[in-house]
Amino acid sequence: MSLLTTTPVGAGQSGQPLRRVPPAPRVRRIRADILGLLPFASYLLLFLAVPTVLAVGSGFFDSDGGFTLDNVAALAEPVIVATFANSISLSLLTAVLGAVLGALLCYALLGFRADGSVRATVAALSGVLAQFGGVMLAFAFVATIGLQGLVTVWLRDSWGIDIFAEGAWIYGLPGLVLPYIYFQVPLMVITFMPALTALKGTWVEATLTLGGTPAAFWRRVALPVLAPSFLASFLLLFANAFSSYATAAALASQGSQIVPLQIRAALTSETVLGRENLAGALALGMIIVMGLVMWAYAVVQGRAARWQK
Repeated sequence: MSLLTTTPVGAGQSGQPLRRVPPAPRVRRIRADILGLLPFASYLLLFLAVPTVLAVGSGFFDSDGGFTLDNVAALAEPVIVATFANSISLSLLTAVLGAVLGALLCYALLGFRADGSVRATVAALSGVLAQFGGVMLAFAFVATIGLQGLVTVWLRDSWGIDIFAEGAWIYGLPGLVLPYIYFQVPLMVITFMPALTALKGTWVEATLTLGGTPAAFWRRVALPVLAPSFLASFLLLFANAFSSYATAAALASQGSQIVPLQIRAALTSETVLGRENLAGALALGMIIVMGLVMWAYAVVQGRAARWQK
């Protein structure tokens, strides 16, 4: 008769308890994607975050370096309020016109092949024209519809139409509408075309199978699906117009009708001295407006992204 013996759990063959071997130390590896973000993060830090902090921070100091809230309180002055109202109204107007015209152009492009030359050409031109601003765009409009522009002279001499009979509006706030639309429409094409192409043909077939019409498809299916993308593109166009400076600075050389030009006047004016730091407060106001717009854009775009997957 043999005795049945068991080895205690955790004991070796000699009956001695096993020693727990400590785990090997983990070597933390830096992920390659994080390393890839370092150049971009450094660029944002040096050329966006730091200048923004310095610019906004200057609004809380006077010309002698003392802390003050006078510059921030100046945002409530009637002139500053009117300047913000001009910027917002101009941005809204050009964003609405750019969004509508751009959406119609996108709809027209649906009639062409996705891999055809027409769509490729329009996409390439939109990418270029969306960035065509500043002095070049201002000069193009002055040479075309300026006081002695090509179209202006032709209309006056050939048809007796004087587009400046009521004054030189091109050098004021109304004159910024056409140049802004010039780069707003291509930007709308770039941002809204992917949403239109994401509409599935099976949705149209399902609507027609259930007895619907093409008009019913656009009214009950397509428009509700496209509404978030359209609103997101509109907000992006508003932000683009609200922050635009170079084109307005080249055209509206006199006066400070919009906020970016008001910031320039605060920094460079030779008639209003001692209020250079007001530019920082104006920049703070612009950042608040832009922050609200981009927050709304992120919310709407997140909703629109569900239909583009």
